[in-house]
Amino acid sequence: MPQQKSKKIFIYLFLFFIVGTFNNKNFYSSNFLKIDFISIKGLDEKNNSQLVRNLNFLKNDNLFFLNKNEIKEIINANNLVETFSVFKIYPSSLYIKLDETKFLAKLKKNDNIYLLGSNGKFIKENSNKKNSLPFIFGDFQIVDFFKLKKVIDETNFNYGKIKNLYFYKSGRWDIELNNDILIKLPKDRLKSSIELIVSFLNKNDTGKINKIDLRQNNQIIINE
Repeated sequence: MPQQKSKKIFIYLFLFFIVGTFNNKNFYSSNFLKIDFISIKGLDEKNNSQLVRNLNFLKNDNLFFLNKNEIKEIINANNLVETFSVFKIYPSSLYIKLDETKFLAKLKKNDNIYLLGSNGKFIKENSNKKNSLPFIFGDFQIVDFFKLKKVIDETNFNYGKIKNLYFYKSGRWDIELNNDILIKLPKDRLKSSIELIVSFLNKNDTGKINKIDLRQNNQIIINE
């Protein structure tokens, strides 16, 4: 019991000191709670280190007076970042946890191959590790792709079996599977059409099929 009372007294004294210091005009310029260590985890070593360097200007700033928008702008400038959390480790450390974006597809822009992340940003491809991702063709908007991806995720369609995606000016998509079957989707009725094709593919031998047209309502037109 005396030990608990002692802990409470210590906490009250600490809070009193903090509140009292907040009212002191020299608090910001004092050495109390100045940042002297920044740690970032979540990406590869190269990107983590680069972000630490970009944030080194925060050193000697006070933990209480961090500019959150400034930190957010610097971190989000890295296209690999999906989300992040900032933790103040008192008395003088800043820890930032990053979540890396998931690569969903790839496309060609200005003679370079780019990966499209789940954060809606493009990252220039610098390795062959992502070759299993579907390739997107056509002049599409990010919102067009994520609309299709959301519908696919809401069904039992296996996104991993997609080899290519083709977007048309009319606003509709074609899906080419790894087995070279081309699925022609309507502009509307996306979810019901994809559910229909899932059921069809599960129940039928597709060995001789090269094209499945779903553009007509409640109809499947097959070309062999």
